[in-house]
Amino acid sequence: MNEHLDNKSYVSVFLLLEFSAIREMQILHFFLFLGLYLAIVSGNLLIISAVAFDHRLHTPMYFFLMNLAIQDIGAVSVTLPKSMVNSLMNTRHISYAGCVVQVFGFIFFAGSDLFLLTVMAYDRYVAICNPLQYEMVMNRRACTKRVVAVWIAGFLYTLVHTIGTFATPFCSNVINQFFCEIPQLLTLACSNLYLIEIGALVISAILVLSCFVYVVVTYVHIFTAVLKIPSIQGRKKAFSTCLPHLMVFSIFCFTVCFAYLRLPSNIPSYLDFVLTVMYAIVPPMFNPIIYSMRNKDIKNALSKLLCLRRSSGSSSTSIGM
Repeated sequence: MNEHLDNKSYVSVFLLLEFSAIREMQILHFFLFLGLYLAIVSGNLLIISAVAFDHRLHTPMYFFLMNLAIQDIGAVSVTLPKSMVNSLMNTRHISYAGCVVQVFGFIFFAGSDLFLLTVMAYDRYVAICNPLQYEMVMNRRACTKRVVAVWIAGFLYTLVHTIGTFATPFCSNVINQFFCEIPQLLTLACSNLYLIEIGALVISAILVLSCFVYVVVTYVHIFTAVLKIPSIQGRKKAFSTCLPHLMVFSIFCFTVCFAYLRLPSNIPSYLDFVLTVMYAIVPPMFNPIIYSMRNKDIKNALSKLLCLRRSSGSSSTSIGM
């Protein structure tokens, strides 16, 4: 397949990054990504299961956390499996339609992540700064509306980026990344139509910055209120629900901004690969760890869930015997 195409040529297949021409290294890459994928999916599924099956976690904060876990599973599911299959099958190909699906799916889940994390900051603000109004402001109907708004906003946000990216013809079909990443695709553009997506990325940067400023200001108010709590135990409990969210939001924003605001290279680069891993794989992998390590309610729910599974497994064995 030709790397460089005429302006009038239609790209039907893209070539993704090849990690190595050595077969053993390709197999190693497959197992490495498989391990990461299984860890991310299983970790987030545990969070979803804990929230779904423990009635004590049927609160707005954990409802939002469950949606965040769903988004994290979706984000890695549209990128890692194709890269793993390519390494296993010793190929680099992804169809044009497959590339569109990857861009749409990844931006949809990543954008929804941003909007949901912003909503979660508001939830923490109301819970700590206006606790008497919490049940009225963050009732089930209001939370459902906010989550629906997050998914709709994520869809519209994604639609703009996808149309902006694929509105231009491509002069090359070689993508120097393990999935169809927008900055890499823009380097392949033949015409000035790619400026549409550049404009969309600038607007996105402003949007991310606005969400970041909103969350920072919100947490200034939250921490001010927390420090006024007289009991040490009360302050610890408040911090335990706020710090995980702040850590997750910071990791997500900094890695995405750093990856998308850099100038992509026309040749394969280890730095580009590492930066993409940092924002595409690291946040979904660490989100369950951060929330489970800092949250006693999640720990207790997971312990209860695992104990129930063990006891049910023992009962089945006994019946079989």
